[in-house]
Amino acid sequence: MPDGPANFPGWQLAQVNIARMVAPLDSPVMAGFVAKLDELNALADRSPGFVWRFQDDTGNATYLRPYADDRIIFNLSVWESPDRLKAYVYRTGHADMIRQRQQWFEPGAAANMALWWIPAGTRPTVDEAKARLEHLRQHGPSAHAFGFRSIIPPAP
Repeated sequence: MPDGPANFPGWQLAQVNIARMVAPLDSPVMAGFVAKLDELNALADRSPGFVWRFQDDTGNATYLRPYADDRIIFNLSVWESPDRLKAYVYRTGHADMIRQRQQWFEPGAAANMALWWIPAGTRPTVDEAKARLEHLRQHGPSAHAFGFRSIIPPAP
């Protein structure tokens, strides 16, 4: 699949991911993760292909709790293409965080990330992101929600 916004003109890729922390965010166990948040957000913001990320007044979404479980953290962003998102996730300083994730997050039994196409210039909502992730968990990959292993092109 070719990289970049010309891949699917008129479309951008939304992504949501969640993780359950091993301890509350303000605990000493989570200090290493919290210390890197601003750096990772700045890295995402300047990464090729980055379009937008959900954030509150603090500049991130770490304190948003859209689930009843207050140890689940939530991330929502938009990218030009799957390849650009993969490059950020796996070929930048973010990859170091992935390698260390067991220090801060419980292993997930179900899908913890979903991708879907949105018309360029639109922004996904928190509720939409939650619904897409749940759909992927319940039904597997489809045009409605998929993961990196099964990228489905947008419907014409």
